[in-house]
Amino acid sequence: MSKTLQGKVAVCNRRQATGIGFAIARAFVAEGAYVFITGRRQAVLDEAVAEIGENVQGLFRADSSNLDDLDALFETVRDDKGRIDVLVANAGGGVSGALGLDYRGGFSTPTFRDET
Repeated sequence: MSKTLQGKVAVCNRRQATGIGFAIARAFVAEGAYVFITGRRQAVLDEAVAEIGENVQGLFRADSSNLDDLDALFETVRDDKGRIDVLVANAGGGVSGALGLDYRGGFSTPTFRDET
């Protein structure tokens, strides 16, 4: 692999250490990143860390809807690595529709079509 993420610090904030979030973390490590992962179920988080093996740290059980948990996550990463280069916020729900539709009425973050 090209190791395009060599030396980068990534945080994969996900509800469980499975599925798409797990695949992202595994791919980032394969590309050279050091990855912090979170999960709501400690046993699943521990299994994910063991399976990825290297350059990964499973943090504590964290709920991405809890601001105190997010603050603790940030402080841990800052104290250990000093920065976040890549943040994957892979938690929550969504809406279906074509790309380019304006969903700003239902979200507080920019969408694909935000031109401000």
